[in-house]
Amino acid sequence: MDLNLAGKVAIVTGASRGIGAAIAQQLAREGCSVVLASRSIEDLKARAREIGDPSRVEVHASDLREPAAPAALAAATVARFGGIDIVVCNAGATKRGDFLALTDADWADGFALKFFAHTRLARAAWPHLRERRGSIVLISGVGGRTPGAEFTIGGSVNAAVQSFGKALADRGALDGVQVNTVNPGDIRTDRFDRRLKAAMQNWGVDAAEAEKRMVAEESLTRIGEPADVASLVSFIVSPRGSYLHGAMIDIDGGKTKTT
Repeated sequence: MDLNLAGKVAIVTGASRGIGAAIAQQLAREGCSVVLASRSIEDLKARAREIGDPSRVEVHASDLREPAAPAALAAATVARFGGIDIVVCNAGATKRGDFLALTDADWADGFALKFFAHTRLARAAWPHLRERRGSIVLISGVGGRTPGAEFTIGGSVNAAVQSFGKALADRGALDGVQVNTVNPGDIRTDRFDRRLKAAMQNWGVDAAEAEKRMVAEESLTRIGEPADVASLVSFIVSPRGSYLHGAMIDIDGGKTKTT
């Protein structure tokens, strides 16, 4: 299916691996020029090599926790490709653990990388998106609506991102900028692999059996793949998905039970 994205310019944060890398690669396959942002320059270079065409790929190593970093990323994208059509805010992993053991620094770090990085990049890119009637996708997570005792920071940050997406969509309707939020569930990334290894140790079983039990316990259809999220995001930002606005879409194999 041709999504008619050829010639568009996209920023993808957290693009060095996992969901972000898959999104960047999918958008590149659809014909976008892509700017891959993350802290790890070597991982970014590896992802750029996988994409191939150097005329349509730029890597930008920065720590989006830093207040000035998102604006610098937006400016570098405009300098390299002349504008911005798509922003995918994907950066951010938060610390899990016992609430009573989590520190103020842990909480500040979680909000700095996933919430404030998203809001600052949206603000910096907004004039360019407004000019081109572009699109923002905020990658949040199902923990924002299905919180748990070991995920107090992540659940709170994701809920904040989801609320921000709804609010920003109101502004987007005025300015011609599409805004949507995607909530991935259990996706096969490094983070999931760590959870799987913990389950293997806890149950004393191999990886296949541990995954089978995890799926059964939460009544999931299966564990998701980064490509599942990438395909959804590519559709949303394409002309075929243009009627989606202010949406909060769960892509989680049935994990979220609430409406």
